[in-house]
Amino acid sequence: MDLQRIGDLLQPFLISNVARVSPSKAGFGAESASLNKEQLQQLSNYLDLLLRWNARINLTAVRRPEEIVTRHFGESLFAARHLFPSQTEAEVRTRVIDFGSGAGFPGLPIKIWAPEVELTLIESNQKKATFLREMIRKLDLQAASVFSGRAENFGGQANTVTLRAVEQFEDSLSTAARLVTSNGRLALLIGESQIKRAGEVATQFNWRDPIRIPQSSSRMLVVGTAAPE
Repeated sequence: MDLQRIGDLLQPFLISNVARVSPSKAGFGAESASLNKEQLQQLSNYLDLLLRWNARINLTAVRRPEEIVTRHFGESLFAARHLFPSQTEAEVRTRVIDFGSGAGFPGLPIKIWAPEVELTLIESNQKKATFLREMIRKLDLQAASVFSGRAENFGGQANTVTLRAVEQFEDSLSTAARLVTSNGRLALLIGESQIKRAGEVATQFNWRDPIRIPQSSSRMLVVGTAAPE
């Protein structure tokens, strides 16, 4: 896909402090960012490889390239924009764990947005894990790795953990919460109907107001900070 087209499709997702659930906060302090040519090329390469692999293994039910860009890349970059509003904030080598990474969302687009983060993708499905390793190699991403096992068996933690579109949401949320360091962040890309349950399951987090994802009627970004131990 043409780089300009990818950039145009993604621009609505690169606005920070957009309309929140509370109408009184809608539009307050909105700022837009943009992707450079290298980042757009990485996303284009990502899309090409994803489409090829998706013909052989089921990485995503979304088949149309433009829909992949908006639904997967866009949502992931929306999270990246809010977690790392200035890419320079990632230069302190923030460690990110993407729980149940699947086809790499949101972890890989976060890495493309903030190249200095140390990224671990956790994916128990071996075919998907192989795809993720190939994508890391293809995109020449440094400080990025794949743990191809169950998250319960992963020994590390990170100060930013992401969770999106997983099965058995409550169990996965509990496991993801244990991967977050003290004062670290847990970022959820979930449906609006799951927000209340997230707060009930992960009570050790102080949750910010949910932020509605552009071009979606029910998808939300919810970020919680773990209480100090």
